[in-house]
Amino acid sequence: MYHRAAMAYLFETEEHAALRTQARRFALAELAPHAHAWDEAEEFPRALYGTLAAAGLMGVGYPDAVGGSGGDLGHVLAVSEELVVAGTSVGAVVGLGSHGIAAPPIVKFGTPAQQQQFVAPVLAGTQVSALAITEPGGGSDVAGLTTRAVRDGDHYVVTGAKTFITSGVRADWVLAAVRTGGPGHGGISFLVIERGTPGFHVSKKLKKTGWWASDTAELAFDGCRVPVANRIGPEHGAFPMITANFANERLMLAGQCVAIAELAYREARRYAKERIAFGKPIAGFQVIRHKLADMATQLAAARALTGEAATRVIRGEFVPGLCAMAKNAATDMVVAVCDAAVQIFGGAGYMRETTVERLYRDARLYPIGGGTREIMNEIISKTEGY
Repeated sequence: MYHRAAMAYLFETEEHAALRTQARRFALAELAPHAHAWDEAEEFPRALYGTLAAAGLMGVGYPDAVGGSGGDLGHVLAVSEELVVAGTSVGAVVGLGSHGIAAPPIVKFGTPAQQQQFVAPVLAGTQVSALAITEPGGGSDVAGLTTRAVRDGDHYVVTGAKTFITSGVRADWVLAAVRTGGPGHGGISFLVIERGTPGFHVSKKLKKTGWWASDTAELAFDGCRVPVANRIGPEHGAFPMITANFANERLMLAGQCVAIAELAYREARRYAKERIAFGKPIAGFQVIRHKLADMATQLAAARALTGEAATRVIRGEFVPGLCAMAKNAATDMVVAVCDAAVQIFGGAGYMRETTVERLYRDARLYPIGGGTREIMNEIISKTEGY
């Protein structure tokens, strides 16, 4: 098993270590005992948002002025990793953290009134939020989105659909990217669309290969009248916000990959020491030892690149290429490590009651979500990686 220090990024301080301890205790008490049951039920209790907020973990990374508890991306990564590794439920952690991509644009570009109306209740655990960008026919082509918002006095009339929306079933509001202008990236705006708005409904809850405990929805907007006061930032000005938000999201996803692989590695190493074959633990066979060595090496490399990218973002640098590199490296790694963990477990690794089986399914989303691996390569090639 990794030494505790190996879980930390190089930029971390004693403050990060204390936060990791806090998150780990929460996960062991509130997440781990229920992880398998929540996955099978394909949901976790909504009350858990309030429990996480009461523990002081929902607002990490957000300023006091909006109800947060301070900190930056490094603190967010520390909490997210510990929740995954100790809690063992990727779906629950992802669902609990959907505000991590929905709230930042409002914090950065919204008015104080918008921040208090939308962000503060989410950080208090009384509301659930979601980001709605992807469309049924659009995928990674954000500039080509077609959900239309037509100005009508003090409202926009919104018509269209979104899909693959994390927490979309439960969300009290979604931050939706809509087309208020002409074609291309210059005609896109951000609107907060609230649950209960006539014409806004959940088309269906989507069933997924992994992340079972999180809800994922397809949403429909049928002539929704949304107040202009719910627009975040200037009209037609959302695309730069989306781009900036993507960079942080990709680092968060890379961090989740590191955490998932850490847990898979620990589980595989534990099992290799316990499983007896041909009269000795399978960890005594060179082929297994070398497989574990490769897993540890891949994990350490991805953690280092993710840490470098996070460090530069925390310093205030805009490094989309490096963030894309970190995401690709981490997603390649987590798929390989989880596959190796299942192989070490053998038949047991193919059974749904084992943690590595769940992680194997969860890992497959990461080369797709938050921008596909192919899109990341496009970003890297256009920025020369940095």
